[in-house]
Amino acid sequence: MKPQEIEDLSFKIIEQEAGDHDFGEDQWPIVRRMIHTSADFEYINTIRFYPDAVQKGIAAIQRGCQIFTDTNMARVGIRKKEIQEFGGRVSCLIADQAVAKKAEESGTTRALAAVDMVCDKMKDGIYVVGNAPTALLRLIELIKDKKASPALIIGFPVGFVNAAESKDALMALDFPYITNKGIKRGGNYQRVCHWCHWKRNRENYH
Repeated sequence: MKPQEIEDLSFKIIEQEAGDHDFGEDQWPIVRRMIHTSADFEYINTIRFYPDAVQKGIAAIQRGCQIFTDTNMARVGIRKKEIQEFGGRVSCLIADQAVAKKAEESGTTRALAAVDMVCDKMKDGIYVVGNAPTALLRLIELIKDKKASPALIIGFPVGFVNAAESKDALMALDFPYITNKGIKRGGNYQRVCHWCHWKRNRENYH
């Protein structure tokens, strides 16, 4: 089978296994990709979307926004072509020397320090948390203090310490987000790149 045939068959199987669901036509392609990435149908029950979160993410990308991540794995996993076509870029400062110094001096994690470093640069952008609960908790704190105003937070930290709690705090925030309940992450944070493609080629979105 050719690659596209394999993907098409995979999505057909997912559609059959998933059955009926309550996701909108803008949300389901993202959830379906998450299942395709992880082979985990549990995301149908755990994924959470803030109202209009997908549309806000699409609009931000089309404006050429900056996308920041808390891990280089997320940065590498996000397809750059569609982002760059609109003038946007994807950045991760976790390995930046200034971030490491700030974290050491303040006794915090690099993920938290990296959020502080881009606080004034994330306006109308997207912040993708794919690893560190401390990054997500700091983002929430800055938004509450009106010190940060991204267009969207994609919050999928993983682990047994504060991962679920940080996502619950995000869902309690009246702010655009995509996240999931519990400690699991999967490959979810990498699906942000597909919104742009979906918007441009809606009927043929995969």
